[in-house]
Amino acid sequence: MNSDTGTFWEHLEELRWMVLRSMGVAIVFAIAAFCMKDWLFRLVLAPHTSNFITYRLMGIEPFDIHLMNIGLTEQFMTHMRVAMYAGVLCAAPYIIYELFCFVSPGLYANERRAGLWIVVSGYVMFMMGTVLNYFIIFPLTVRFLGTYQVSVEVANMLTLQSYIDTLISMCLIMGVVFELPVVCAILGRMNIINSSMMTRYRRHAIVAILVVAAVITPTTDIFTLCVVSLPIWLLYEASILLVKIGKLKN
Repeated sequence: MNSDTGTFWEHLEELRWMVLRSMGVAIVFAIAAFCMKDWLFRLVLAPHTSNFITYRLMGIEPFDIHLMNIGLTEQFMTHMRVAMYAGVLCAAPYIIYELFCFVSPGLYANERRAGLWIVVSGYVMFMMGTVLNYFIIFPLTVRFLGTYQVSVEVANMLTLQSYIDTLISMCLIMGVVFELPVVCAILGRMNIINSSMMTRYRRHAIVAILVVAAVITPTTDIFTLCVVSLPIWLLYEASILLVKIGKLKN
């Protein structure tokens, strides 16, 4: 253990400065994103048009989805929210670095290495989930729900707030789902789970994956369900391998 003799108040002061620095970096990135409004919303709104790269690669027929604003301050507040989310996402590596620097003096060398592996792999997996959602899951969901009609007499007009809320929430959900290998590896190191148990319950896991995929993408298209389920199933298989490798190293 590191022989850090700082008092409680000294550690509290260090924590305060760590939080302030992290918030400062996030705010700087958020301001930069706010000033780049045209580029930012060209990226955010791209999945609602039929010329988005995913639709073109899948050969989906052209469709029309119209976004509308119904609140006086909604567009400005949406701009603020998206810029803040982008700022935190961009500042996340620095925030993770600050957090690791704060806790690492109190860790053994092997704990420090394990902690570094956890935070780096956790961030990478979260970003992978976010990217997958942006390019595949969210566009397919928007196309289905945005063009679904109970009657031709009822036209769809998506609000900007609904679109942004769905995008952000699905990014967060898929980011968390992609933490599965990291969580399983940690539980395996703690001897809470093992690869044989995960293999034995593989069929149950596949059913659970299909349920999660159906909840994430509420479409009746079996192809979309498979597209969403496949990466989650691969994550589960990767988790089994990671747990097995971790057990062999013990």
